[in-house]
Amino acid sequence: MKKTITILSLLISGAIFFSSCTQSAQADLSVQATKEIMDADIAMSNLATKEGFFKALLTYAADSVIIPREGKLPFMNKPEVQASWGDKPVIKEITWSPVRAEAAKSGDMGYSFGFSTYKGSDTTTYTNYCTIWKKQKDGSWKFVFDGGNNTPAPGLSAK
Repeated sequence: MKKTITILSLLISGAIFFSSCTQSAQADLSVQATKEIMDADIAMSNLATKEGFFKALLTYAADSVIIPREGKLPFMNKPEVQASWGDKPVIKEITWSPVRAEAAKSGDMGYSFGFSTYKGSDTTTYTNYCTIWKKQKDGSWKFVFDGGNNTPAPGLSAK
């Protein structure tokens, strides 16, 4: 009986130990993935200022991407986006930066949220955005959903 209790205690202790290791590993995946999402979002913005907004988004878009459009049905895949944006002029006057990102415990999906600024020749437009990211088989991050809306200039309160 005493031997059975000792073995049972060892099994329970082992299960708790391995469970805590798994939770710790999942937390590490989430923390690493959150950093990678922030880095991907920043890299996409940097590419936009160098090579243009549409090229940057197409570079980081997953094949199954969804992009809502004001007053129109959303784009539902990358070929649809490419067909629509193929003849758009190069826009390098838009910059954005994420202010928050979070990843799932599994480390394979997450989101970023941030603010962008477009400086046109006679106007400046501000927006916020939310982008949902998915880790690809090769370890890179591509976005599967991207949407946003106009906001007041930074420092102005919304009424």
